[in-house]
Parts: sequence; C-alpha cells; structure tokens
Amino acid sequence: MDNLFKYINKISPVSESVFSEIWDLIRKVELSKLDYFVKEGEVSREIGFLENGIVRAFYINDSGKEYNKTLFTAPAFIGSYASIITGKPNMLPQQALTKCSVWKISVANLDSLSEKYCEIERLRRKIAEFFFLQNEKKELEMALLEAGERYLILRKEYPDIENQIPQYHIASYLGISPTQLSRIRNKMTN
Repeated sequence: MDNLFKYINKISPVSESVFSEIWDLIRKVELSKLDYFVKEGEVSREIGFLENGIVRAFYINDSGKEYNKTLFTAPAFIGSYASIITGKPNMLPQQALTKCSVWKISVANLDSLSEKYCEIERLRRKIAEFFFLQNEKKELEMALLEAGERYLILRKEYPDIENQIPQYHIASYLGISPTQLSRIRNKMTN
C-alpha cells in the first residue's frame, strides 16, 4: 500500500482520504511467470500498478514472430490503455516475464473516482502524458539510434534487467536479433 501511495504522489499529489477510497476498490493479484495481465483480443477493463516484477507488451506479426514493444519494470502502471480508451479488443498482450505483484482497479471504479475527485483526473492525465512521452522516446530511439546506443540506454534505464529476463526478450525490445545482441555485448566487454 505504501509503495502505491508514494508512487502516485510522485506523479501527482493525492490526499490520503482520496487514496483511502482508491484503496477500498483495488485488489492485489500475483502473476506467475508467463501469466497475462491482459490478453490479445479481450477488451481491457482494468488498470494495474506493478509493485514488483517485469511485464512485457508485445505483438505478433503474420508469420507468428513476437516483438516486444514495451518492458514495464516495477514500479509502473500497466494495462491496455488503447483498449480502455476505445473499448475495442486489445492488440498488445501484456505478459509477466517474472513473478509479479499487481494492484488492480476496474476502469469503471476509476472513472467514478475521476468524476468525484479532480486529483484522480489530474493523475490520469499525467500518467497518459508520461506514456505519450515514453512512446515517442522509444520511436525516436528506434528510428535514429544504432543498436549499440539503444542497448546502452536500456542498461541505464533498466540496470538489472539482463539478470532477470532472457536475452531474446531484450533483443526483441531493441529491435535486433539475439545474435546481434550477443555481438554488441561482447564488443562492449572487450
């Protein structure tokens, strides 16, 4: 509970009384490795706070090859925002890559709180702005930077991730093959 309150207040201040109402509406779930927070094709009706663990958002092309679009490391908010906003089926499944603890709240409850408290509406706006900026940053990195530069950014932003998830997930996130990642890592250690 304390982690969630601190994380929310870092984004946008929420009073203890408003947080208490949030707390009454959330529930904790444990995801095992490879469990889904939200699956492809289902309409997302919940948002979560990733208290610990790593979750990936990915897509599968027509050939069946998977590509990791986003890696969420705790603490972070997770959920299919496009599905929540549009009410359409999710296109980017979110899967646990490690054991995860997640606090979930229904979007319907969050909508009710947003109408009741401007603090919640402001928090939601700031989270949306954060995701917009993160998405734009990743797009620019993929378009403008070499694979080695993207790898260094990943190591800086996610310092211990290489010890927690398989290398092929990291390579997929960077938009390269596992062989290319191995070459980059070897070059940097020599």
